[in-house]
Amino acid sequence: MLSGEAGIGKSRLVQELQAHVEREGAARMTLYCSPYHQQSALYPILEHLQRWLQFRRDDTPSTKLATLEQVLRSYGLPLPEAVPLFAALLSLPAPEHYAPLHLSPQRQRQKTQEALLAWLLAEAERQPVLAVWEDLHWADPSTLERLHLFLDQVPTARLLTLLTCRPEFHPPWPRRGHLTQLTLNRLAREHVEAIVESVAGAETLPSEVVQQVVIKTDGVPLFVEELTKAVVEAREVSDQTSRRTLAIPATLHDSLMARLDRLGPVKEVAQLAAVLGREFTYDLLSAVWPTDEPALQQGLATLVQAELLYQRGLPPQARYLFKHALIQDTAYQSVLKSVRQRHHQHIAQVLEERFAETKETQPELLAHHYTEAGFLTRAIPYWQRAGQRAIERSANMEAVGHLSNGLALLATLPESQERARQELPLHIALGAPLIATKGYAASEVEQAYARARELCRQVGETLQLFPVLRGLWVFYEVRAEHYAARELGEQLLALAQGLQDPTLFVEAHRALGNTLLWLGEEDAARVHLEQSLARYDPQQHNTLAYLYGSDPGVICLAYKAFALWCLGFPDQALQNMHEALILAHRLAHPHSLACTLHWAPSCIGCGGRGKPQKRGQRRRKRCQASKGFRTFWRKG
Repeated sequence: MLSGEAGIGKSRLVQELQAHVEREGAARMTLYCSPYHQQSALYPILEHLQRWLQFRRDDTPSTKLATLEQVLRSYGLPLPEAVPLFAALLSLPAPEHYAPLHLSPQRQRQKTQEALLAWLLAEAERQPVLAVWEDLHWADPSTLERLHLFLDQVPTARLLTLLTCRPEFHPPWPRRGHLTQLTLNRLAREHVEAIVESVAGAETLPSEVVQQVVIKTDGVPLFVEELTKAVVEAREVSDQTSRRTLAIPATLHDSLMARLDRLGPVKEVAQLAAVLGREFTYDLLSAVWPTDEPALQQGLATLVQAELLYQRGLPPQARYLFKHALIQDTAYQSVLKSVRQRHHQHIAQVLEERFAETKETQPELLAHHYTEAGFLTRAIPYWQRAGQRAIERSANMEAVGHLSNGLALLATLPESQERARQELPLHIALGAPLIATKGYAASEVEQAYARARELCRQVGETLQLFPVLRGLWVFYEVRAEHYAARELGEQLLALAQGLQDPTLFVEAHRALGNTLLWLGEEDAARVHLEQSLARYDPQQHNTLAYLYGSDPGVICLAYKAFALWCLGFPDQALQNMHEALILAHRLAHPHSLACTLHWAPSCIGCGGRGKPQKRGQRRRKRCQASKGFRTFWRKG
């Protein structure tokens, strides 16, 4: 892991290592994290897959699926599982000639993770691989989670993994013996002078100029390189010019600005490209370029020649990358705010009209451009769509980020009924990922649902009130405020009776059953839990686990088992707990299974309930029950 401040030389060292590896014939892969995509789940991985598969914009979905299938077959991956998983990851339609996987979002996430690792390890079986992950300080949470698991595989494969980051990045994984951390420090004077001499080439700079470069750059390699280029390009050092009149930029930003200014009209190409991001494609840039295409191609060629951009491939299939994030940032900041907003608006409109798949695959990108353009009413629905898409992929931290961005924009709009209607679904959607990331009893969870309840009152919404009350119920339930939870459970039941929705009855009876059990009313609790189970259908209600965090059938069986144990029916309790475990395993919903395994040991002691028995008999029955559960878990 290579750590250092911006401009210290991380990217240059990566570039040199990649060139060395390429000369030796090894494979290499580079994944770039982006400041514009810090809440886009798996953005670096998806971008790398797009490049790896060489998808073209005009490729049909069937063409892309055929390409994907061919590539995966060449790696020896099991196609019936790998093709649907990668297709879903790349937002391609489900392949018709493969059976649907019918996986829960969490299970889909896990299987996709395994497929990505299998692909990478298969590549390493063919030949050694250099895997570079750049700018981890901008990585989204899902990418860091995948990287955490990937690093565990490095010692067993022919992989050299290089991670780059700035000092503020703190790895979310523990220290490992096979992971070496290198921190880059600023260069000493002699090294600065060596870079100046190398960059200047045939141009001999006066010692006074070199001295100023050494002082102003303070040992930052990128600044040294750019400042020297600025001096040479300006040709201010000549026999006809006094050395004392030489103007040397005071900062790296000033130096980069000076270089951009000297590019003339080409500067506009760099500025528009910077609005797109650090990495961009030729076809998107040409789609938003306002003038003739030859001028665009000439401008890009000039930027590549000036080493401000790197190019991969040839137009119209070319991809470009700013040499450094600071160069892109300088070009972006050099655009007037009003012009920048027009660029963002135009880019968003072009993405909607000519790159329609972006609305499905990267709604957060459209949300970003409309936000920066100041078109808040267009941005908010895309933030909501991005949040919902992240929830469906179990990318909960990204979902919180997207939904919070939408709510922040709504807060800037005048209060109205329309604003309340837009705000309500955002708060409802925010509840589940907040529970997943903060916990049931977190204050943020209460705030989200309490605000949603107030909005329901404002707009007169009844149907959407149910998930809101249900969210508040679980908040008070876990905080052990059981009388408040009971009141909310009764409101849920009244709402279900008013709407006569079978699905609402499932959750309402579950809520009351859970709360009454905690209040010591086991008989009443059992009645409600049985009524919930009577209406429960695993196929029909399989989405409730992702809306509310756990499957109602699994939880009702587990709670019913505990109620039966307390009431003195150990055999029935044991049977219900077995059924709960079987259902949880079959549904493969991790949190539901975890809840059931949490409750199961409580029923192990139920063998001692019933008729009065001697101490030895009670001990034997407890041991038999315990043995039965251990056997079940081992087989499961």
